[in-house]
Amino acid sequence: MKPYSASLETWSEVLSLILQQYEIFAPIKRNFLDYELITPENIAKITYNEARPSTPLKAFFFPVKENVVLDKKVKKRIILGVPSCDLHALNLLDAIFLDEEFLDIYYKQHRENTILIGTDCYTILDTCHCSSYGINPKPEGNHDIRLNLIDSKLVFEPITEKGAEFLESVKNQNFFTGDIHLDLEKIQKKNDETLAKLKKLNKDLPDTDETRQRILYSNEESWKKHAKKCVSCGACAAICPTCHCFLLIDKANFEKVKNWDTCQYPAFERVAAGEDPLKKMYTRLKNRYLCKFVHKPDMFGEIACTGCGRCIDACIAKINKNEVILDV
Repeated sequence: MKPYSASLETWSEVLSLILQQYEIFAPIKRNFLDYELITPENIAKITYNEARPSTPLKAFFFPVKENVVLDKKVKKRIILGVPSCDLHALNLLDAIFLDEEFLDIYYKQHRENTILIGTDCYTILDTCHCSSYGINPKPEGNHDIRLNLIDSKLVFEPITEKGAEFLESVKNQNFFTGDIHLDLEKIQKKNDETLAKLKKLNKDLPDTDETRQRILYSNEESWKKHAKKCVSCGACAAICPTCHCFLLIDKANFEKVKNWDTCQYPAFERVAAGEDPLKKMYTRLKNRYLCKFVHKPDMFGEIACTGCGRCIDACIAKINKNEVILDV
């Protein structure tokens, strides 16, 4: 599938024209980088190739709160500027929610009606560590189009048939379809530079296999030490691109709501007669790490951490996941 390039002005014109057909979400940097619903007024503010938006991609497919007994019309949408760490998280979420025996039809609808436009990270944050777990800072799966801004122009690489058909349907005479080999070389150089920065920043952080061993054979006293700071707010799970636990809450008028939940909340595993294997704070903290690096790989063949670093940024108790792993 052939790549295209276009000026920012041309791409902005295209986005303006298709706003009637699609809901479009893209990163915009204000006090921090996050997705916003795109309108003609904020198209020019879209931010390209900066390290990850604050909201994880999962929120678009697995909403914080969702009524699951109503027929819903899902509007077609485009999510633009998705980083590799979030795209990689879909490996696990798809395995769970698209399992044929336990299919989540709402998740499936959201996935099918979304065009994902991935983007390389030209910058990194202090908490970024995707490369420690074998993830590159460029899209390598679960996206329809790869998009990069280089030398004041955008380079589009269709990855799936859905992506190719979309680009073919929206491109105009100002889209360049000739040889963009030099542009692709510059993009690869940017990726190599980002990867080198990540490896230097996280040179002491263990890889997936060593992290698993550290947690399996960890010292209980270390978990108790770190858990003393935890306030069970659940921010780490809410902001995580792979955390997927939920409650089903029955309400009046035949309403059943799927609501985010987390193993960090007290009583998460409480059962009849008040038994609770995760009653103690340190057992809940350890369970989160076991889930990420042991249970999910054993069950689904996928690590449940993509090294995005959001949990470190979000923790009001300043518990640094990487420091915990190095310590235990």
